[in-house]
Amino acid sequence: MTKILLIEDEPGIQETIQITLESEGFIVSVASTGKQGIEKVSSEISLIVLDIGLPDQNGFEVLKEIRKTFQTPVIFLTARNTEIDKVLGLEIGADDYMVKPFSPRELLARIRAILRRSTQTQTLEDHKFRISLDKKLVYFNGKTLNLSPYEYKTMELFFKWPGRIFTREEIMDSVWTEPEDSFDRAVDTVIKNIRARFKEIENDFDPIETRRGQGYGLKEKI
Repeated sequence: MTKILLIEDEPGIQETIQITLESEGFIVSVASTGKQGIEKVSSEISLIVLDIGLPDQNGFEVLKEIRKTFQTPVIFLTARNTEIDKVLGLEIGADDYMVKPFSPRELLARIRAILRRSTQTQTLEDHKFRISLDKKLVYFNGKTLNLSPYEYKTMELFFKWPGRIFTREEIMDSVWTEPEDSFDRAVDTVIKNIRARFKEIENDFDPIETRRGQGYGLKEKI
C-alpha cells in the first residue's frame, strides 16, 4: 500500500486530509512540526504533503533538509498565494503547490497524478543520453558515465529543468549535502568534471550551457 507523510500543524486540516487519504486506501503518517516530519521521512514514503507555515521552521527549510537525502515527491500547502512563494517552492524541489483553503478531493487528485508521473518517469531520456533515477546513473551513447555523487545530482537537476540557468548558489543549495564541501569554485569543478566525462566518449559533445556571471544549465537543444 502507498504511504503518504503529512506534515501539517493545524489539527482540523490534518484530520481532514488524513481521513480523505485513508478512505482511499493510503497509509498516512502524520507530523505536526518540521523536525518530526524530517525524522519520519524514509524510503517507504511515496509522497509528502508539506505545510509551509510550521511552528518550528518553514516548509522551505524542511524541504531543503529532506532533499539532502530523499527525492520523494512533495506537495506544498500554504495560506499564502504569492507568485514568489510558489516559484521558490517549485525551484527548491516541490512537485506541486496548493493554497488554503482547498478541496481535499483536489488534493487527492493531485497526489494520484504525481504518483503516476513519478512511476512513469524513473528514466529521463534525451536524444543522446538518459538518466536513470532509480539507479542514479547517467548513460551516454550506451555507456555509463563515471560520475561522483555531486556530479550525478547536478546532471539530474539540469535534466529536470532543461534550458534553465542555475546560479552557483542554487546548484549548491540543491545538490551539496556537506557544508565542508562547499567552496567558491566547487560548482565550477563539478561542471568541468561532467564535461570531461562526456568528452571521454565523444570529444566534441558538451550538453552544458555556461552564461558568464549567471551560472550553468542544460542546453535546450543538444
